[in-house]
Amino acid sequence: MTILLAVAGILIMVIAIAVSIALHEIGHLVPAKLFNVRVTQYMIGFGKTLWSTRKGETEYGVKAIPLGGYVSMIGMLPPNTPGEKVSKSRRRYFQTMAQQAREDAAAELTAQDEGRTFISLPVWKRIIIMLGGPFMNLIIALVITAILVTSFGVATPTTKVSDVFECMTETTDAAALQADCGADDEPSPAWEAGLRPGDTVTHFNNQEVSDWDELSGAIRKRANAQTNITYVRDGETLSSTITPVLTERPQLDRFNQSVTDASGDVETTSVGFIGMSSQIENVEQPVTAAFGVLGDQISGTFSVITVLPAKLWDTAKVLLTDGERDPTGPVSVVGVGRIAGEAAAQQDIPLADRGAMLLSLIAGLNVALMVFNLIPLLPLDGGHVLGGLWEWIRRGWAKLRGKPDPGPFDIAQMFPLTIVVFGLLLSMAVLLIIADLIKPVTLF
Repeated sequence: MTILLAVAGILIMVIAIAVSIALHEIGHLVPAKLFNVRVTQYMIGFGKTLWSTRKGETEYGVKAIPLGGYVSMIGMLPPNTPGEKVSKSRRRYFQTMAQQAREDAAAELTAQDEGRTFISLPVWKRIIIMLGGPFMNLIIALVITAILVTSFGVATPTTKVSDVFECMTETTDAAALQADCGADDEPSPAWEAGLRPGDTVTHFNNQEVSDWDELSGAIRKRANAQTNITYVRDGETLSSTITPVLTERPQLDRFNQSVTDASGDVETTSVGFIGMSSQIENVEQPVTAAFGVLGDQISGTFSVITVLPAKLWDTAKVLLTDGERDPTGPVSVVGVGRIAGEAAAQQDIPLADRGAMLLSLIAGLNVALMVFNLIPLLPLDGGHVLGGLWEWIRRGWAKLRGKPDPGPFDIAQMFPLTIVVFGLLLSMAVLLIIADLIKPVTLF
C-alpha cells in the first residue's frame, strides 16, 4: 500500500506539472489569438513530436521531452535590414545565426499575415502576451492556496501549550532548556507557574491573547517582570504569576530565517522567555488570507532566486562529498515528484493532510514557474518583456529628441546571450536531476 501511495503521489505531481505547463502556454495562446496574431504551434514539451492535431491555423501537440512548452507565433523577429553586412569579427557566427533566424521567420509569412505578426503589435500588447503565461501560473497558485486556507487551514502556532521545559540552567541561553533537572538547575518560568502541555493561555499581563503572536510578543516585553497569567485546563480557568527570564534569541526575518551581520554571525536580541512551546494547529482562514500566504511564498521564491547560483554550487559540492542536501534548496521535477511520493506514502499522517501537502506542492510549483519565467533573460518570458520595455523607452526617447522611429527592438541580437542562458538552464536542470536521483531531498 505504501508503494502504491508513493507511485500515486508521483503520478499526481507528474500530471500537475504537465497541466501547469499546458495552462502556462494557454496564458500566451489566448491573448495572442485575441490580438489576432497567427499562432502556428501550441506544444507541450520539446524535441520529437509524439502526437499532434491541427485546429484551424494552429497545430496542437505533445513532444518527447516534457521540460516545458512553447507557443509559436508568426513574426516574432523583424525582417533583415536590406544591405546589412555581416561583421568579419569573431561575432560573425552569431550575426549569421541572427540573420538566418530572421530569414526563417520571414519564410513563414504569407500575404494574409499583414498586420497579424507579433512584432507588428504595440508594445503593451506584446507584453500582455508574454506575461500571460506567468499570470496563469499565478492564478493557479492563488486558487489552490485559497482552497487550502479555507478548507484545510494554515498551520498556525496557537496559545495552546505543546511542551513545557521543566528546568533550565543558570545561563540565559534558551538552548540550555532541558526536561531533566540537575541539582543546581532552576525550574523554568512556565513550569513554575503551573503550565502543562494541553493548557491554553487566555490572558497575559491581564490582557486577553487570542493567538501566538500576541502571546509571544507580550512575553518578549516582560523580561524579569512578574506578570499575571491565566490559562484553561480541562475546562477549568486557572491563574498564576510568571516572571519571564531575559534570554538571547536569534533575530529572524519575515521568512523565519536567522539574520546575520556582515561577518556572517547570527544577530541576537534580548527578550523575555518562559520555556514553553506552542501547539501548531491548522486554523481555517478567510479566502482573503490566500493573498497574504501567496505573497509570502512569492517573496520567498524571489529570495531563493537571488541566491540560486550559491545554492547550485552547494548542491554540486554535496554530490562530491558526504554532505546532505539543503531541504530549502532548489530541486528538479524529479525531486518534486519524489517529495510528492513521500508525502502520499506517510500513512501516519491523515489522508486529508497528505492531500493538502500535495496541493501545497502544486501551488509552490506554479509560484516557482511564475517567478522563474519573470527573470529578465531570454529565452524566458521576462527576457521578451524586457525587450519590449527597452523598445518602448528607445522609441519614446527618439520621439522626445525629434529623431526617426528606431523601429522594433530586434531580439535576434540577443542570441549570444540566449545561447548562454539556455546552456546554463540546461546545466542546472542536469545538475538538479542528478542530485535528486543520487542524493534526494528528504522531508520525512
